[in-house]
Amino acid sequence: MIPATESKAPARQTDGVRSKAPTLRHERTFKAQGARYLAGVDEVGRGALAGPVSVGIAVVDLHTQKPLAGVRDSKLLSPAERERLEPLVRHWSVASAVGHASAREIDAIGIIAALRLAGTRAWQDILAAGISPDVVLLDGSHNWLSPAGQPSLFDEPPVDFACLAPVHTKIKADMQCLSVAAASVIAKVERDEQMRGLHSEYPEFGWDVNKGYATAIHRDALRAAGATPYHRVSWNLLGGEL
Repeated sequence: MIPATESKAPARQTDGVRSKAPTLRHERTFKAQGARYLAGVDEVGRGALAGPVSVGIAVVDLHTQKPLAGVRDSKLLSPAERERLEPLVRHWSVASAVGHASAREIDAIGIIAALRLAGTRAWQDILAAGISPDVVLLDGSHNWLSPAGQPSLFDEPPVDFACLAPVHTKIKADMQCLSVAAASVIAKVERDEQMRGLHSEYPEFGWDVNKGYATAIHRDALRAAGATPYHRVSWNLLGGEL
């Protein structure tokens, strides 16, 4: 066991410099520790006012995986580019999955626990595909994926399908690490598809465009119509106006 330690147009320029393509260089450093299957993990929808939070997982084989051209962090790709790449990422990955936690679940348990729930659901699908990753690479600085610590001996142990592999975090992994960028693409495409479906129920909120984030149109519709069942009503949606 390895020890754990919306925008509509692509934004490929950062401080005037074109972003570099992510690679598998960092992922391959885990080969020296005995890992073969690495799960890149990223989330989308964390800051939205409505809709689910979604977690993507893309598993790579550190012994045989080749790079996949064109993949970037989903925020740096246009919708058309993401749609084109999503099936390629699915085919390229040893296994891939996206898990979701609904707005009601976010309200009930909080955003961090909801991220863990969505991630666990994706992890279950990876295990169901017959792949058990040796290590996880998670975008950011906080490990929200591992089961919460057990405060006493009388608590229930983690469920069998929880992510018990060691989780390593890396800031800007979605920009630098191909497995995590791939996970961001499949999570973004799947969540966007869900938000377009919800748009048909509540078209006044513009979810087909803003995907549940706090645009002016979205906030205006909230003021006029109030929250829907898909809003995170535990959040301060309008700064106390609702």
